[in-house]
Amino acid sequence: MSIEEDKLPTGEPEDDSANESKKDLHQVKYLSGMYENWFLDYASYVILERAVPYVNDGLKPVQRRILHAMRQMDDGRYNKVANIIGQTMMYHPHGDASIGDALVQLGQKDLLIDTQGNWGNTLTGDGAAAPRYIEARLSKFALEVLFNPKTTNWQLSYDGRNREPVTLPVKFPLLLAQGVEGIAVGLASKILPHNFLELIDAAIAYLRGKEFELYPDFPSGGYMDASRYNDGLRGGAVRVRAKIEKQDSRTLVITEIPYGKTTSSVIESIIKANDKGKIKIKKIDDNTADRVEILVHLAAGISSDKTIDALYAFTDCEISISPNACIIHDDKPQFLTVTDILQRSANSTVSLLKQELEIKKSELEEQWHFASLEKIFIEERIYKDKEFEEASSMDVAVKHIDKRLEPWKPKLRRDITRDDILKLMEIRMARILKFNSDKANDNLLSIEEEIAKVVHNIENIIDYTIDWFKRLKTKYGKGRERRTEIRSFENIEATKVVVANEKLYIDREEGFMGTSLKKAEYVCDCSDIDDIIIFRRDGSYYITKVSEKAFIGKDILHLAVFKKNDKRTIYNLVYRDGRAGNTYMKRFFVTGVTRDKEYNMTKGTPGSRILYFSVNPNGEAEVLKVMLKPRPRLKKLTLDIDMGELAIKGRSSMGNLVTKHDIHKVSLKEKGTSTLGGRKIWFDPDVLRLNADGRGKFLGEFSGEDKILVITKDGCFQLYSYDLTNHFENNILSIEKFHDGKVASVVYWDADQNFYYVKRFEIDNGANKTCRFIGDNEENKLISITWVTYPRLELKFGGDSQEREDEIIEVAEFIGVKSFKAKGKRLTNFTIKNIKEIEPVIKDEDEQGNDDDVPLEINRPDEDDEDDENQIEISFDK
Repeated sequence: MSIEEDKLPTGEPEDDSANESKKDLHQVKYLSGMYENWFLDYASYVILERAVPYVNDGLKPVQRRILHAMRQMDDGRYNKVANIIGQTMMYHPHGDASIGDALVQLGQKDLLIDTQGNWGNTLTGDGAAAPRYIEARLSKFALEVLFNPKTTNWQLSYDGRNREPVTLPVKFPLLLAQGVEGIAVGLASKILPHNFLELIDAAIAYLRGKEFELYPDFPSGGYMDASRYNDGLRGGAVRVRAKIEKQDSRTLVITEIPYGKTTSSVIESIIKANDKGKIKIKKIDDNTADRVEILVHLAAGISSDKTIDALYAFTDCEISISPNACIIHDDKPQFLTVTDILQRSANSTVSLLKQELEIKKSELEEQWHFASLEKIFIEERIYKDKEFEEASSMDVAVKHIDKRLEPWKPKLRRDITRDDILKLMEIRMARILKFNSDKANDNLLSIEEEIAKVVHNIENIIDYTIDWFKRLKTKYGKGRERRTEIRSFENIEATKVVVANEKLYIDREEGFMGTSLKKAEYVCDCSDIDDIIIFRRDGSYYITKVSEKAFIGKDILHLAVFKKNDKRTIYNLVYRDGRAGNTYMKRFFVTGVTRDKEYNMTKGTPGSRILYFSVNPNGEAEVLKVMLKPRPRLKKLTLDIDMGELAIKGRSSMGNLVTKHDIHKVSLKEKGTSTLGGRKIWFDPDVLRLNADGRGKFLGEFSGEDKILVITKDGCFQLYSYDLTNHFENNILSIEKFHDGKVASVVYWDADQNFYYVKRFEIDNGANKTCRFIGDNEENKLISITWVTYPRLELKFGGDSQEREDEIIEVAEFIGVKSFKAKGKRLTNFTIKNIKEIEPVIKDEDEQGNDDDVPLEINRPDEDDEDDENQIEISFDK
């Protein structure tokens, strides 16, 4: 936009008003210029004064002004939030709503502000009550680490009537403890909250010259994968998951939610996923109060393990958070790592503590100086000198006292000033009469001791700072343990966990496939995010996205849901190369292709034809009968082909030659067995999941009805299938391939009888649910478990029975094999000091030991932990 001058009419004289108007038009500023200059000023203001925190104290201006106002009002009692807002408006030039919101956010972080009343609920997203109904005061922690007017740099408030701090002298990494999120003009800051105790430990480690690592810790708990945290810099990310537990086979319980989400948003995302058919649930109950409790009731026949994965894949039960550690330093925005911020905070704490010590030293020296002058003034009775009493003026009196103090000046810590002498002249006669020389000497000595202590702390400021941090941790660290559990997450493939919410149909006559062709031939169940692999009789195939209706051609050989990276589904193929070429056979797998790109199973020669094709989900290899067309001098017209003799290769391989003669027919002669063997399964303890990729502990080869046996530390066992979607809890004592007929020998502490019991039982092959084998009392404790056929236990006695000789128990003779529900047999009626499994006399060479059996050490539950006689050491001889 521009403004042009208005031209005067031709022939009319220019008057003074016209000249003035013309002059004004020449002074008009163009909008583009104003935008360029003023917008930059506005952007700078938003960045520096509203959205981005300062690295010095970790606070935005509104937060700093709120805390300063609360310190001005602080009398130890709660103040109405409305009053705090009003006081803050003396320093903050914006409305009461912004101040109130910032104050509520500070209060909800439960670190700097003690709250009273309804301050809302960060778990449910409920807002706080009106400011007139809720109250607040500074916490003891805030009073100790945030304020010190002697070390604060001050500036005038926006209206010039008051003083406010430039930054608060914070002696703690507050920015990392609270976290911050702000959006400015062209700039944003997002620093995630970290654990209170870990920050102090990191600061101590840094001051000692040691390395440290910091990871976020969220007040809402949950699980976190911080492998890509990148120390809080731009480009990094953390994945946060809700904590989901199985209450039973039909009910899941969400007990913790991701940071930044509420129970309402999580439930809404679950309902949306259910409506889209990604998951199948029956209903949701929200029982959240002070803790999260969302009950997800599953529909009949739905796997709870797959549903957990689906919740992570399709709902807000898993989110990714991208940090962006942007701060203000020297009035400029900077991007720092979390490590840099912690180091700067620790250095700042050292500097502030040293500054406080130097101020204290200066104050103590002033106290010593005046106490020394006072002692000399009174003991030497200078106040009774005739020259002093008859002095004609104040200057004369001051000069006389200064002259009398001359002999002691070399012993003083600084020069005597006029103000010192005037202060001596103000001493009251009552104080002079009560003066005690011994007490004065003791006072001087105590001040000197204090000065020496302060000087020592200044000279050893790093050790002093470390001790200060340790005291802070001891005083305020209780109840601030880590809430978010750090784990490594396994990537969940959506196609593997999505519910098959659609049915796939094919119309072979018209050449269409899709989910809307209800009257056509049914193929299989699928989901709306699946890929479909399609094979044609001419040897071509391709992969496409499932849709309601799509044209795929009329000469379809096979179509199915495509599984990416699947090397166990093997395709067996016999094809003719061209219209009159040789016949080849091959076995191949398809692990991944470009969607909607056409590939060929044959050599691609025009006129090629598929003579035999089979899909084998576990690598089966059949025997085929090949019938040749009769021709002169051809004696053998039938061939038997064992596909198991072929190596499995890639999809582009040519294959092996079957015959150069014309083939009449290829048919199945004999069904085959798998050539891949059992499926090798590993258990990854980091993510508590099964895998077939070689990560973690190898459990064995599984096929058919093979199962996995899991024994937990709380005395339970359960059998699982080797499905890779199974979920396991973090209390596993052992996990291994189950072998039918194994007998477990168990020692446990019975809390009802206060004795140790032993039992032997065989694992029930039908135990698909959790079975507790040490009794129903939750106080019972598992001591040892072994698979040795003839185990031996050595008992050492303590307490009143410590003179008793050691006893050896032959477990197989002591008790027979019974049900896992049986109570077992009491080991002894005497007090046991420890139990040790020793080498059996009869060894079982075929014994399959439990690789997870480890020595355990427990305390008898009815005795003091410090009593060595009550320590029970268990060792395992495999």
